[in-house]
Amino acid sequence: MPPDPPPTIVVLGPTATGKSALGLALAERLGGEIVNADALQVYRGFDLGTAKPSSEERSRVRHHLLDVAEPEERFSAGEFARRARAAIAEIALRGARPIVVGGSGLYLRALLEGISPIPPGDREARRRLLRRLEEEGLPALHEELGRSDPATAARLPAADTQRILRALEVVETTGTPLSEWIARRPYGEERLAAVRVGLTLPRALLYDAIARRVDCMVERGWVEEVERLLSRGLSPSAPAFQAIGYRQIARHVAGEWSLEHALEETVRATRRYAKRQMTWFRKEPDIHWLDAREVEREPGSVIRLC
Repeated sequence: MPPDPPPTIVVLGPTATGKSALGLALAERLGGEIVNADALQVYRGFDLGTAKPSSEERSRVRHHLLDVAEPEERFSAGEFARRARAAIAEIALRGARPIVVGGSGLYLRALLEGISPIPPGDREARRRLLRRLEEEGLPALHEELGRSDPATAARLPAADTQRILRALEVVETTGTPLSEWIARRPYGEERLAAVRVGLTLPRALLYDAIARRVDCMVERGWVEEVERLLSRGLSPSAPAFQAIGYRQIARHVAGEWSLEHALEETVRATRRYAKRQMTWFRKEPDIHWLDAREVEREPGSVIRLC
């Protein structure tokens, strides 16, 4: 009987801790290929603000699950898990090492442990909710979600229209909160053998890194990227615009906010997101936590875990 393949490596943690750089270094040293686990890097055209790997980085190491969805598509954790498992199997068949990199906690849980299939969307329920959104406003719907599914309401940003509507849709059509569906596991699905490496930074350093990265993204042309996306006729309410910073910059492009204010709101929202990521990951099992500063100085030191 042939030996079992080595476990998949998973590099996770909050935004701006250097996950992509570590994943790239590990892939080059171990003969690996990278599977994206960032919920927004799947969207075509949303590059700078999602910190998508550059063309030069992709030429060095093969990447999977980048640019696989149109901005108007809804891309679920279940769909990600299905595609990611297929990519991992394909990588292993070639004798390469699968390395999953990303900070989307629900996507990673779906991949590694499995989640119950969430019921498909209901068009009539969605139409009713959209009418209520126009009449009552998003804060009222978010407040209602807090009563019917407090766990999901606490997890979602108050401005996340798409996911708030989806969570209310699930409750309305099934009578079961989305958080309960997520907590279930499909029968008979094996957990994926994986080594989980988590990167962390002291909060003050992380917040500084987030602010620097936002400035760098703008210098590289983030505002112009948003202008191009909007010029194509994309709506700021499209699912891909859930990526932090895109809606804020869209309001600047529309003349509603100054660029300074848009970037301040982007940094603030990113810091809140990083805090939610750490809260999520602290509840996940078997993560080897490492200081991102030490890993940056010597990424090869991680290999002994893998």
